[in-house]
Amino acid sequence: MDDHLVTQPASIVDTIRQYSKQLFGFIRGKVPSNEDAEDISQEVWYQLSKVVDLDEIESVSGWLYRVARNKITDRFRKKNAEALADFIYQDEDGDFNFRDILLPDTSATPEDIFFKELFWEELLSALNELPENQRNVFIWNELEDLTLQEIANKTNENLKTIISRKGYAVKHLRKRLQNLYNELNNL
Repeated sequence: MDDHLVTQPASIVDTIRQYSKQLFGFIRGKVPSNEDAEDISQEVWYQLSKVVDLDEIESVSGWLYRVARNKITDRFRKKNAEALADFIYQDEDGDFNFRDILLPDTSATPEDIFFKELFWEELLSALNELPENQRNVFIWNELEDLTLQEIANKTNENLKTIISRKGYAVKHLRKRLQNLYNELNNL
């Protein structure tokens, strides 16, 4: 018997049994809440249910994680484009406005679309490098439009602590996204 066939699940039910906990853990580590992770997991399983022949998928786990990453990226894009459009990056030389990268442009060229996708990938990657409490403060404030005071109330934390966490997050994101900014600026 071929080893490849032994490791492949025989049905969608088997696939869900085999991968659901690991996949949920992967997704949960990249989104702000259990509810988001559950929604994305369901979207992945729904997409798998639309696959006519599971045997045609060379690597089921690779396929699942790729779809999950795409769904996470789509969720952040859809949910947060408007809130992020107002986010301004400041450095010693002045302001860098993300608006041009984030807002849809009806005359967008394939290159524009590529750079927007690249930006989102880099932003999500940089956000995932942050400690959870800093990432949450940044996401809640910049992407979900909560005030820092609302976040302090929500977490039962001191406002100064929330401000500090936001500051650390912004500092990290500035540092992490500076190279991308420089590349885009030099085109």
